[in-house]
Amino acid sequence: CKLLELKGRDLQALIDHEPATVSRFMHRAIVRVVSSEQDLIRRLRGRNAELQSALDDLRVTAHRLNQSEELNRTDELTSLGNRRGLNAFLERMGEADGLHGYGLMLIDCDRFKEVNDQYGHLIGDRVLQSVANILRSLPGENDFACRLGGAEFCLVMHAAPEELLRYANYIVSTAQSLRMTQHSPPLITTLSVGAYLVDPTGDWDDWYVCADAALYRAKRVGGNRVEWQD
Repeated sequence: CKLLELKGRDLQALIDHEPATVSRFMHRAIVRVVSSEQDLIRRLRGRNAELQSALDDLRVTAHRLNQSEELNRTDELTSLGNRRGLNAFLERMGEADGLHGYGLMLIDCDRFKEVNDQYGHLIGDRVLQSVANILRSLPGENDFACRLGGAEFCLVMHAAPEELLRYANYIVSTAQSLRMTQHSPPLITTLSVGAYLVDPTGDWDDWYVCADAALYRAKRVGGNRVEWQD
């Protein structure tokens, strides 16, 4: 094997006198370069496919995590939010524009224990689902409906006081109308509502105490009514 370094006139002389030799050399060099490039392209395509597969796996994992997080924030029986979802909503709203102009309604099923005792917990669950169906029809995009636990629900809504009272009365009257259909076992109980216009300088505990005071007054006089707490 002889290694030659050709410069200038020597290279031109070789091209002039031995073009076949130069042609063979150039052909072999180009074939080698093309082969190398093709191998590189194949490897890059394989790597790209691996990266795409990894991204797809990440998207699937993220979707599953989001679904899992959503389930963790949802009440299994009624598909409304639960306390964890409520806390996330309040935290999110606090980071945004706050809760100026929001109202809180606490909703409780009247004599719910009697339904459970007389007809069983399966019927009691159906009653809770009927209440949830009423509440689900009300919230707007930036509102939140929640089952706090047992037979107690809440609505956090952006509404003026008169609108909040109108919604509260709608909840009570709708439940009363369904109750008057005389289904046995019952589809729903009458409802009591305590309503309160949120003070943005306070926190959930303050708001709950105020709305709960109104709810207690409604329950104390027999339920099936709305009470407002200033």
